[in-house]
Order: sequence, then C-alpha cells, then structure tokens
Amino acid sequence: MKFSCNQQQLTKALNIAAKAVTNHTTIPVLKGFLLTAEETGILKIASSDLDLSIETKIPVSVSEPGSIVVSARLFGDIIRKLPNEEIQVEESENNVTIKCISSEFRIVGQPSDEFPGIMEAQETNAILLKTELLKEMIRKTSFSASIEEAKGIITGVLFEMKKDSLTLVALDGFRMAVAKEYIGNEEEKNIVIPARILNEINKILGESSEEEFVKIILDDKKAIFILENTKIVLRLLEGDFIRYKDILPKENQCRLKINRGEFLESIERASLLAKEGKNNLIKLSISEDKIIITSRSEEGNVKEEVFIEKEGADLEIGFNAKYIIDVLKAVSEEELIMEFNNGVSPCLIKPMEGEAFEYLVLPVRISA
Repeated sequence: MKFSCNQQQLTKALNIAAKAVTNHTTIPVLKGFLLTAEETGILKIASSDLDLSIETKIPVSVSEPGSIVVSARLFGDIIRKLPNEEIQVEESENNVTIKCISSEFRIVGQPSDEFPGIMEAQETNAILLKTELLKEMIRKTSFSASIEEAKGIITGVLFEMKKDSLTLVALDGFRMAVAKEYIGNEEEKNIVIPARILNEINKILGESSEEEFVKIILDDKKAIFILENTKIVLRLLEGDFIRYKDILPKENQCRLKINRGEFLESIERASLLAKEGKNNLIKLSISEDKIIITSRSEEGNVKEEVFIEKEGADLEIGFNAKYIIDVLKAVSEEELIMEFNNGVSPCLIKPMEGEAFEYLVLPVRISA
C-alpha cells in the first residue's frame, strides 16, 4: 500500500474515525484504524468498538492499493503534528512509513484481515432527515438519558417514528426530554440508540457541516447513518422503552410564562451556592408576578427575583439546579411555559406554541 494526500484532509478524516476507537478492549486490532487505499484513488479509514463502527473516505493519490491496521492513537498523533503539506504513507511487511518534508516515521502495523467488517443493511427501511434538524433534536434530548450502564434501556434515546412525525425521548429517572418534529416516514417504527453513541454521531454531523441531509437505514438490531463520505453503523439497544406519555402530567394548578434568558442567569447565579450543598438545591417561591429563587449552604445564601406572568395557585418547590439549567440551555426560545401541580409533583417546561419539545423535571423535597 502506498498513497499521498494533504495533511489537513487526512487529519479531519481521522478525527471522525477516532470516535469509534476504544482503548477499553482486549482485542488489539480495535485500538487501530483500518486504512484501505483503493485503485480508484480513495482512502477508506475504518474504526470499530463492536457497538459503533465508522467508515469515512477521502480522495488520495494511490500508487499501490492495499490495506493495513495502524495504532489509532499513534498514527493520529503523528498526522496531527505534521505541517499542512503533502504526506506520503507506505506499507511494507506490516511496517508503515510516514513521510512529510523532512519528517519520517516508521510504525508497526497489523494485518487488515483481523479487523471486523463494517455491517451492511438493506435500504428497505430508510429515512432521510435534514442534518440540522437531527442535530437539534439530539441536542435537545440526549443529555437527559441515564449515564448508569446498569439502567439498561434508559441509557438510550428513543426514536419514535410515526407516519407524520419523529419524536426523540430520553429520561434518567429524575428528568425527561421530548423533542418532536413533523416529517413523513415510510413506516412506523421505534428504535433506541445509546445516548453515548448518539452524542458521537452528533459531533460527526457537526464536523460535516456541508452535508444537508443524512440517510438512516434501520433494521431490528442496528442502524446505519450515511453521509456523503462517512458511514456510521451502530447496535441498537434491545427492549421496550418506558411509556413516556403516561408520565406527562395532563393538568396543572400553576402556569407560568417566563423569560428564558433572565431565568437561566438567575438560576446559574443561585447555583453558585447550591453547588456547595449536598444536592445542588434551589427553592422557587412563586407568587403574584415573580419567582423568588433562593439557595443556602454553609458558605452563605442567595436570593434572586425574576418577573413572570402567572395563572393559578402560588407555590413553593425545590429543584436540583443543574436539571433546570440543562433544559434552559438546550432550547433557544426567548419565552417558555412552566406548569406545576404542587410542590412535590414534576414540573413541565414547554414552548409558548407547538410541540417542538417538552421537559419534565422532578422536584427535590424542601424542608419547611
């Protein structure tokens, strides 16, 4: 194998492929990149941790086609440190030589036949989404999934596909995020994608800013995300997702209209002291036309006031400040609706109009 290419172009491709490399494995080949130079002038870079596989390609000048597995960490570090010039890469007897101007490296490779194949799927169940739309929906939901592996299915994000809509749902037992967009689907289907993998996909979508659409091919056990030059294959989580619609409150005793920016800034300031406590607790005292936000710890106390429009009863309720802040940072609307039933029931946060998102946040009990 022998090829040459631009350093920056190769670096960008390696950064994408690196998102599927794992160091937590006893299989040496999974710590590497599979480099495949084809006669057509294409270099394919593949990586896999068995749950997530990525294959991306760039145009290169190929002198000798072939393939080799190289250490992802070492090869990536070398390429990133080289100047923005032409790089020559050559493989001989499982050794890989990298040359750029006056620099020359030789590293040990591994046979390519030990690398796992990138899974394929029939395109019978394919959907086409606008890349920006998918990025926004992931950003609005994935942070609410559980990070505890023992929690199983709720470490993932539900993709609920109806004939006329796509809904993403994530929850962790303390909060829930729902994002919905009206789009057409060929068939109705539910899949659950691990949030960890979905966040990596979102980073790749962000780095592929020129891509207007992403194609998603589905079957019962895996999903394939296809961009123009990158293919992402992932294993789906098995099992039935929680019936999230049953959790959403159907009525409220207190309804607020708030300015998101002002509320966020006030809670962030209050949380400076809340973080010094045991559970990042802030208390909201809702009455008349304002919310009084308070927090106290051994380090001191704080009081913030935010003006609101209120319908219904007065209320006192406590929250983990981080959960409210995460929601307020995930959306961009200037004004939001907050709904409450009482001081021990979840709070619902949603837009002024439409169904683009809904957030449910469980309260923390506050002492009298």
